[in-house]
Amino acid sequence: MLYRKITSKIETFYKESKNALLVTGARQTGKTYSIRNYGKAYKSFVEINFIENPEAKRIFEGITGPADILLRLSALTSHPLIPGETLIFFDEIQECDDVLTAIKFLVEDGRYRYILSGSLLGVELKDIKSEPVGYMGVMEMYPLDFQEFAINAGLRSEVLDNIRNCWDTKQKVDDVVHDRMIQLFRLYLVVGGMPAAVAKYVSTNNLQTVLNTQRDIISLYRRDISKYAEKDSLKIKEIFDMIPSELDAKNKRFILKRLNEHAKYERYKDSFLWLKDVGVAIPVYNVEEVRVPLQLASQRNLFKLFSNDVGLLAAQYAEGIQLRIINGDKDINFGSVYENVVAQELTAHGVTPYYYNNKRRGELDFVISIKGEAIPIEVKSGKDYEEHRALSNVMSCKDPEIKEAIVFSNFNLSVDGKIIYAPVYMCGFIHKDISAPTHYRLDLSDL
Repeated sequence: MLYRKITSKIETFYKESKNALLVTGARQTGKTYSIRNYGKAYKSFVEINFIENPEAKRIFEGITGPADILLRLSALTSHPLIPGETLIFFDEIQECDDVLTAIKFLVEDGRYRYILSGSLLGVELKDIKSEPVGYMGVMEMYPLDFQEFAINAGLRSEVLDNIRNCWDTKQKVDDVVHDRMIQLFRLYLVVGGMPAAVAKYVSTNNLQTVLNTQRDIISLYRRDISKYAEKDSLKIKEIFDMIPSELDAKNKRFILKRLNEHAKYERYKDSFLWLKDVGVAIPVYNVEEVRVPLQLASQRNLFKLFSNDVGLLAAQYAEGIQLRIINGDKDINFGSVYENVVAQELTAHGVTPYYYNNKRRGELDFVISIKGEAIPIEVKSGKDYEEHRALSNVMSCKDPEIKEAIVFSNFNLSVDGKIIYAPVYMCGFIHKDISAPTHYRLDLSDL
């Protein structure tokens, strides 16, 4: 059984709320597995899958209230419906729009708890997340992050706690621990975070079996594009297949002319957005200034396009690269896979990454916003991690003044002025800032 952080998040949600919960995300990220695992806490767990059982859509036809739905549901399942002790799971809801309309009535009825899941395929789930306002929460699921992978690979949680403390206090990690963590991180570059691939590795330690599993997932994604993307499927497939080669290019920016000599962004925009919306790709847009709010300075026609999983990215490169990555082969350019990990870790932890490019100052791999401050990030895979012309140029500017920057590399943690040099396996410790004032009163008595 794989350890996933989302299990405790789901438990907390149901302790604090009477609402239903929708778990979304890309295909093969473990949504159904995690929900079934959580469902073991109930006396009765009822699962309805709208792909495996398309007839189940009729449950919601011509309904007048929750009594109709529950009567039909009880006839469809062999599991008992026990008030207060039953979790009902509607899976693959992108195949049944009516379930979102009905969930409000079911939540109001209050006899049972409800959890839903769906893949972000095409337009099916784009507009439904906000429909049952006040009756449904939403969580998005991603591939296993590095910390989840490390625990499933056998790393004790106390070791991770110690490393997190080093990050918080900006202290060097024990050298022996650091060396092993770099080895574990390189293994993550190859296995990635797709649950099926991680499970194969944990049970077999066979990288060829892992690679076969990853290729099956890539084939599934390509079939999904054909099935759900309709008229734009050829363009989307072409973009999807070009992600590895574009990331391996010198500046890693996605160049439209490599798709088509006469390609214009407006013609391909929907195709890129489709890949983003289904969770298969992570676009990182360019910003003209290292200044918050970053989204106001972003340019939507200039971007890097990363894979949603670094293991899938590695599987799309040349045969035999896996062992060379694990061994730290000096002849391999690790830049693309290292940057991909940082992009997917930031995204999974609620932080939107951008990148910065200026002809005079140079290019920064990433720029993020934390606690109202813009933070430049450089990712270095080689020994020259202290050489960063663009970062030095940006840090020397007084307008805007940058208070802190991070360089991720293979080397241990150190601090030089405003720059934090951190081992790349620490990138998962950056999280979205959720601190906000909870109480504020405006005194108008003087008016």
